Amino acid sequence: MYRDEKLVIRPIEARDLGRLWELIYKEATPEWKRWDAPYFEHRAQSYDAYQEEADRHVGRDDMWVVEVDGTVFGTVSYYYEDAGKQWLEVGIILHQSDRWNQGVGTRALKLWIDHLFNTLSTVRVGLTTWSGNERMVRVAEKVGMQLEGRMRRVRVVRGERYDSIRMGMLREEWEDEQKRDVSS
Repeated sequence: MYRDEKLVIRPIEARDLGRLWELIYKEATPEWKRWDAPYFEHRAQSYDAYQEEADRHVGRDDMWVVEVDGTVFGTVSYYYEDAGKQWLEVGIILHQSDRWNQGVGTRALKLWIDHLFNTLSTVRVGLTTWSGNERMVRVAEKVGMQLEGRMRRVRVVRGERYDSIRMGMLREEWEDEQKRDVSS
């Protein structure tokens, strides 16, 4: 568990499963999906269908919940892009729009990256989004990520073409950032 003021990121527990279904799978077209990889299909699920596989989420290392004031509002996750486990990609979703634009995502992502660099041997943490999700690009910049790649006009969202954006940071950049935070 990592904590920052009223925000906590922690492994998923059985008591979170109902809330996660409500946030992620209850609606066919949730607002958060307009911003989180809207070019990939999202499907609503009945609670019964979700329950059949929900237990596999409990205690996972690669997906945790974001909790504010005791209520789960989103998730953070990671996966490796390579078999050598040097190229790690993270994800963050605040499923409830009333938590957007309040710094929650930035704080949660910062805690998640700290956790990953403290517990994994990866040399890089990255994040991929699309140019229409300007909030996510700003969050990545705020935690110290740099633009590493732009694949132009490859994402189609609501009939418009956008760039795919890759942001990232190296372990030594993160460590330097942490030293600056401590000294200021």
